[in-house]
Amino acid sequence: MFRTSDIVLIAVMVSAAAFTYKTKHEAEEQLVAVRKIEQQIRFEEDSIDLLKADWSLLTQPARLQKLAETYQAELQLQPVEARQIVGLDDLPSRPIEAHDPSRPLGGMADNGTDKVVTGAVVR
Repeated sequence: MFRTSDIVLIAVMVSAAAFTYKTKHEAEEQLVAVRKIEQQIRFEEDSIDLLKADWSLLTQPARLQKLAETYQAELQLQPVEARQIVGLDDLPSRPIEAHDPSRPLGGMADNGTDKVVTGAVVR
């Protein structure tokens, strides 16, 4: 009925089918992983675009001029004169001050005077 060679060939065919199935399954898992990484890349690119838009909004010259005028008393800003432009070697060294990480830095948004609302990146 069955010869030994027939049984060996059937075993080889079953082994080849199992190997093919295993390889296909692993390839599909890798494809899922690649798609997940591509989705993360798209999310990061969208986050970068949002942050660039926020930066562009926050650094508009008209807005900065208005803030400089609003906080003129606190900042005591003056126009730059030509004699004030010096090289890095001409500047005196400043003592290092460490910030206490347990206390927030604070800023304009804390007191509500800066009315600019920007987006946020949430994970």
